[in-house]
Amino acid sequence: MSYPYGAPPPGPPQGYGQPGYPPQSQYGQPLQQQPGYPPQHPPAQSPYPQQQQQQQQPGYPPQHPPAHIPYPQQQQPYGPSPSHSPFPQQHQPPYGAPQQGQYPPQGQYPPQQHQQQMPYGAPSAPSAPYGAPPPQPYGMPQGIPTPPSPGYDPNQVARIDMSGSADALRKAMKGFGTDESTIIRILAHMPPQELPVLKQTYQQRHHRSLESDLKSELSGYMEFAVLAVLRGPLQQDVWCLNDALKGAGTKEDLLDDVLIGRSNADIRAIKTAYQQTYRRSLESDVKADLSAKTERMYSMILSASRQEESAPVYPQAVDADVSELHRATEAKTGTEQLTVCSILTSRSDGQIRAIALAYEHKYRRSLETVIRNEFAGHMEDALVRMVRSGADKAMRDALALEECMKGPGTKDERLVERVVAVHWDRQHAGQVKGAYRHRFGKDLIHRIKGETSGDYERMLVAMLE
Repeated sequence: MSYPYGAPPPGPPQGYGQPGYPPQSQYGQPLQQQPGYPPQHPPAQSPYPQQQQQQQQPGYPPQHPPAHIPYPQQQQPYGPSPSHSPFPQQHQPPYGAPQQGQYPPQGQYPPQQHQQQMPYGAPSAPSAPYGAPPPQPYGMPQGIPTPPSPGYDPNQVARIDMSGSADALRKAMKGFGTDESTIIRILAHMPPQELPVLKQTYQQRHHRSLESDLKSELSGYMEFAVLAVLRGPLQQDVWCLNDALKGAGTKEDLLDDVLIGRSNADIRAIKTAYQQTYRRSLESDVKADLSAKTERMYSMILSASRQEESAPVYPQAVDADVSELHRATEAKTGTEQLTVCSILTSRSDGQIRAIALAYEHKYRRSLETVIRNEFAGHMEDALVRMVRSGADKAMRDALALEECMKGPGTKDERLVERVVAVHWDRQHAGQVKGAYRHRFGKDLIHRIKGETSGDYERMLVAMLE
């Protein structure tokens, strides 16, 4: 049984690895890493709650919920912290959360310049409205650039001896029969930085291609899953994009999975790798395969000109975007589709989250509902994914996995591709499992076991455990 997007199921919530479904932070406020639900006390007659020092309270919902909070709180991570890794982790905030240091200190939002008091009767110096953005255009990327994800930087290669793993894989495939358990054990949890070293070591020690050997020894969706992991996250994205664009028709959902909600750095890395692999630009292939406003929307995405996650969220700019979105959709007959696309493809996740919360507070309808009513087809699905990417990436991916398994039959290829994409970030994978349990009231791994079988099932389960 499913519930409305983002709504908790009846009865006590069942968060993954913690007391309950984590709350969401106030609009325009950085995410706090704490187990409780900190009630906020916004000032009267203001749509922007004032930031205050918070006291931890265990459990959800809070015993004394605050009154008059116009925006829901931003979630905390669903799942447990990842286990220790030999590789330095990129310490990033939970998906969709503002980065640390993004906002001014408590009680100083926005920062005000100290002004010398003028004589009585003298004209006052002009001042910017409360919450006004800096003079730079809001559409220009601001803030410290987000670094590429692990596996998207060619310089991110582990310095590690992979001889043991290479020899074990060769032994598992040599002779009569194949030891699939060894293949799963070695590859299911291998970090992306180690994969290039493993393939190179295998070639040097055994004078064979690891990918070719795996292709010859495996078959079906087990082969599909193992090769998707072996490519690593960047080359797997490139492979998926080519698969989405080649032949007759376009696999729009695959384009959405790879490109929507990505950082500017990741988009640039994907375009470069696509050019190097196929000797064609990704932009030209997308333009040749799509048309009209859908092609324009993807050109905006591929421009890699989103606001960085470190860019501030200014209330005045958010209000302007909310008003413009309403004017382009519900406030008129006919929808200005490119206006909506321009806003959602150029804002950061934190800004999109603030826009969605402010829109619902102002017009009493969720932005996702408005998009569902005003758009159709691929553009509708793409814009909804943009909103979900800003609101809650873990819930977005939990819903996407369920879409592969619901109804008659299983969309096995898409299930493999989405599980592989989730598993690269162990912390995010834990959050996705928690979001899935919260939304559907069941365990994600148990659900996957019911839809798959054999070595294919064991490989998917191993990636999520």
